[in-house]
Amino acid sequence: MNLDFREIITVAMVLFAVIDIVGSIPIIIDLRTKFGHVESGKASIVAGVIMITFLFVGEQILSLIGIDVNSFAVAGAFVLFFLALEMILGIRLYKDDEASSASIVPIAFPLIAGAGTMTTLLSLRAQYQAINIIIAIVLNIILVYLVLKASKKIETKLGKNGLSVIRKTFGVILLAIAVKLFASNVKALFI
Repeated sequence: MNLDFREIITVAMVLFAVIDIVGSIPIIIDLRTKFGHVESGKASIVAGVIMITFLFVGEQILSLIGIDVNSFAVAGAFVLFFLALEMILGIRLYKDDEASSASIVPIAFPLIAGAGTMTTLLSLRAQYQAINIIIAIVLNIILVYLVLKASKKIETKLGKNGLSVIRKTFGVILLAIAVKLFASNVKALFI
């Protein structure tokens, strides 16, 4: 066990940028509006478990079922693409009448612990000690929990018009992230 504060900070910052929980606030508010509530603790714990599990067995799981990391990332890009379209166009594509909450899908996966996060974890695993990555994941999950808990207050402060502007703006950003994720991984599918 080799704790390195510098590694923890570096990995935490990389994961913070990839997870982009602050940028996901409009999506979270939108999902909370559709489903009535979001279980912050449940979403955070599930996302953390998915990330830590994938850190250790991600490549093996994907190769076991015959999926490479690039295919996984492209699939995640499609999910993000459709979430972005919902935000920008104000339409509803994701319809699951039986779900009582959006805590697991799509918040824990793929919004927090999505393809971008998974591929990043696989890359970080090659460069950093596992214990430092786990601590960075836990720090990010705590931040995710706090943002999920505060989403109602954030919605109140911004108001309906402010949320609409932010939702559309972040929808375009999410769309750009989806396109980038798709473009950077689709080439490898044909090589």
